[in-house]
Amino acid sequence: MGERAERGEPERDAAREERRRQFAAAAREERPDLALLCLLIGAEADPALDEAGIDAAQIELDRLAGLLPYAPAGSAAGRPGHSGPEVWARNLAALLGAREGFGGSPADYRRLESSLLHQVLRRRRGLPILLSVVWMEVARRAGAPVYGVALPGHFVIGLGDPRGRHVLADPFEGGRLLTDQDAAMIVAGASGAALSPGMLAPAGPLEVVQRILNNIRAWAQARPEHSAVQLWALELSLLLPSHPARLRHERAQLLVERGEFLAGAAELEEYARVLEPVQPAAATALRREAGAARARLN
Repeated sequence: MGERAERGEPERDAAREERRRQFAAAAREERPDLALLCLLIGAEADPALDEAGIDAAQIELDRLAGLLPYAPAGSAAGRPGHSGPEVWARNLAALLGAREGFGGSPADYRRLESSLLHQVLRRRRGLPILLSVVWMEVARRAGAPVYGVALPGHFVIGLGDPRGRHVLADPFEGGRLLTDQDAAMIVAGASGAALSPGMLAPAGPLEVVQRILNNIRAWAQARPEHSAVQLWALELSLLLPSHPARLRHERAQLLVERGEFLAGAAELEEYARVLEPVQPAAATALRREAGAARARLN
């Protein structure tokens, strides 16, 4: 039994390294595969999600897309509520919201599964951003002009031309169409700010992935017993081509909090080396922090 366990640990480490290699490579593609990146996040949380499970999730998205009626641009032109974007939005709501039962509730914010695409596909429940990923991936496969909209505090989708004729829909509420007033109320409720045109700009795949990882980090930060989840979410964020530099500091601090003093100190010193040319005072403070971490071993 002990020998099998010893063999199992290196195998798990190798599998994790391979998943992360795939994640980093997928994030650097010219057109990143949003569904694949989300599923690789899921595999980090659930190592049982292997290549076959990832393929099965992609096949489920394909299946759902095959059920979506096509709504060509300009369909029923001139009839209010019957333009191409609105038809796409209503068809998506009828299929994914009403027929397939995708949606969300306040209770879903308390579950890590609500941030994992394979679990959202299984449970039909999730956070706004993961439900939006389902809407976007199904719509994209079916030929719809779809994009994500990263409103403060609540992710939604847009259909149509973001600079022209378009509609917004909220997958968290089963695909309900949103008016401009609805969007303004979402923004005001989340941030107290007024809705601005920049808030309605399309969110790219890597922006979506970073926001998902931020949600996972926030979930774990509120639950210290899940610091391992916070750590892998940070480490995946650091694999993205562009990420906030402060994440390295956060990772180092988390390692120290977890009792990994040497690893945390080494990360603090490496971050100090990077900051030295532009923020020497901050680099000095980081080196002191590293020294204090090492002192905790004595």
